[in-house]
Amino acid sequence: MSKQPRKFGKKTKDFTAQIFKILSKDPSKSFNYKQIAAALELKDTNSRNEIIRDLKLLKAQDKIHETEIGKYQVISKAEYYEGILDMTSRKSGYFVCDELEDDVYVPTTNLNHALHKDKVRVYVYNRRSSKKPEAEVLEILKRAKTEFVGVIDIQKNFAFVTTTNAKMYTDIFIPKNKLGDAQNGEVVLVEMEDWPKKADSPFGRVIKVLGKPGEHDTEIHAILAEYGLPYEFPEEIEAYASKIDTSITAEEIAKRRDMRDVLTFTIDPKDAKDFDDALSFQVLENGNYEIGIHIADVSHYLQEGTILDNEAYDRATSVYLVDRVVPMLPEVLSNFACSLRPNEEKYTFSAVFQLNNKAEILYSWFGRTVIYSDQRFAYEEAQQIIETKEDIIPADISITDTEYKVPKPIVDATLKLDELAKILRTKRMNNGAISFDKVEVKFNLNENAEPIGVYFKQSKDANHLIEEFMLLANRKVAEFIGKQKKTFIYRIHDEPNDDKLFGLQSLISKFGYKLDLRNKKDISKSLNQLMQDVNGKKEQNLVDTLAIRTMSKASYSTDNIGHYGLAFDYYSHFTSPIRRYPDVMVHRLLQFYLDGGKSVSEEVYEAKCKHSSNMEGLATHAERDSIKYMQVKYMQDHKDEEFLGVISGVTEWGIYVEIIENKCEGMCRIREIKDDYYTFDDKQYALVGEVSKNILQLGDEVYVKVKNADLVKKQLDFNYLRKKE
Repeated sequence: MSKQPRKFGKKTKDFTAQIFKILSKDPSKSFNYKQIAAALELKDTNSRNEIIRDLKLLKAQDKIHETEIGKYQVISKAEYYEGILDMTSRKSGYFVCDELEDDVYVPTTNLNHALHKDKVRVYVYNRRSSKKPEAEVLEILKRAKTEFVGVIDIQKNFAFVTTTNAKMYTDIFIPKNKLGDAQNGEVVLVEMEDWPKKADSPFGRVIKVLGKPGEHDTEIHAILAEYGLPYEFPEEIEAYASKIDTSITAEEIAKRRDMRDVLTFTIDPKDAKDFDDALSFQVLENGNYEIGIHIADVSHYLQEGTILDNEAYDRATSVYLVDRVVPMLPEVLSNFACSLRPNEEKYTFSAVFQLNNKAEILYSWFGRTVIYSDQRFAYEEAQQIIETKEDIIPADISITDTEYKVPKPIVDATLKLDELAKILRTKRMNNGAISFDKVEVKFNLNENAEPIGVYFKQSKDANHLIEEFMLLANRKVAEFIGKQKKTFIYRIHDEPNDDKLFGLQSLISKFGYKLDLRNKKDISKSLNQLMQDVNGKKEQNLVDTLAIRTMSKASYSTDNIGHYGLAFDYYSHFTSPIRRYPDVMVHRLLQFYLDGGKSVSEEVYEAKCKHSSNMEGLATHAERDSIKYMQVKYMQDHKDEEFLGVISGVTEWGIYVEIIENKCEGMCRIREIKDDYYTFDDKQYALVGEVSKNILQLGDEVYVKVKNADLVKKQLDFNYLRKKE
């Protein structure tokens, strides 16, 4: 069916909102009814009379005052705020502002062309019919984004692009002369150029054709484009990177602590190409252990202010999608020059500690080094050593695909590091750290990057070994600078919100679990106990997800409030500069302060922290979308199968079900559950059958089949079959 341009709506007879808008745009100016009518393009007598009536009404409500006879001015009170619009999927939104305790509802009619995450100026007022305040957008101060991904519908003289984003409540009108090479039905990236006052849809232009809907590369590129993330480097950046001198020179080695003779190795995922970190180990004459955490010296190659540095800053992070990595740095640096590859000399930035058998830190040193990695391990290989205490790596887990023998010094070092890591971890937990070892969904992909299987990745001792020493380096670097009271980049994590904790308590109680919310330490102990209790249970993934959502989001800041989840007073990111720009900044600042530099501008670095946090958020969303896409793609090939799942969400429109064996989640719509007529009971957080009184609630096990797998929307719909007896 061809789509026609929408006609503009009929003019309303209630002009109060429009009057407010006009008066508030220039609060210092007075207006009479003729000026307001002219601004609203109203010429008929009835409308003018309505405006006069509404002006008097607003005056009686003390919203405006009469400066002279017939002239009115807005009363500037605290009802005017600036903040962010948070859209719902139902074409309305909430205004979020630090000055207001609660988010304020913005009905569809009051959006005035504002979109999700736009910075806006609003007027907050109390509705007559309700005590809850509402807001109206008066001005869009800054668009959150102007580029959108969607499917194009081309008509004879124009086109519309419909986005897949549930929070984008309008399609985008594309004039015929701005279609570019787009063909009907293709996925395109469009730029919103204008939104005329009386138009229902914004006007835009096609800036890139991404391909046909449902095709693998199209959908992956669409995910990246949706969040404004690049998927390749500009030619000039690649050219600049290729000219960087990556040689190891005697001159540069002379400026560094030479640790090439100390036993050093890396432990990483089997498929890793960039090795950020290495561990060195030696027993000292006094019987203590010297452990070095050696991090790729990216800042040696990445000089501040260059086009390459600007590109890395803009990206701020590598993006890890299911089938590819979109790196922060070009391959010549990320996979070669900076990567701590085995049997190669490398420049590193190091944190070196002396520890005793109780894992107490007796001495710390920070500075630039040069190392030589003696061995590369995959996590599975290191785990084999830890579990068997032997030196043989079997062929089935070996990165070489052949059985081999590990030299004794490396075996001994691995076992001692594991022992010390476990002590450090126990100390952390006793101090109130929270352990979220969430199950990660991974896919086995064929040569066409299509999912042919699903498996789950869980952290084991080898993962914890690396994690603990990285945490140690990050903590000690932050503490070293923090105690000097100099501006620094911290990784911060606030305490959880009480309301969210009570919400979690209410949800998990349906599974028979409870939390102790009496004090901060009890909360973390209680959360850890919860993680232990659900381990291996059908509801584990669901409860883990709910608990993580309860937590505040970690972010970067110059204002150190500590890290709640790790129970650290000081914490930073120092250990992954190949894939995170904040780590590069930390390296630069640390060296600057080691050289005796004075404290840098807090304001400048806070802005950089905010940018890095925002980009991290976008990367996380893109990564989640790529997992959802793969899950939908995987389930496409399993439409005839019956699956057992757990109800992971209950709403008035249906139930969400997470399949136990592969963690794929989809929806069963309430109207399509045929064994009864169900209604939503918000008190029980359940659907209740009208005749049978059957209850479908969070945590119940049910059987489902795939009804529809929509690759474009990354959405699964299930047919409800029956409840598990």
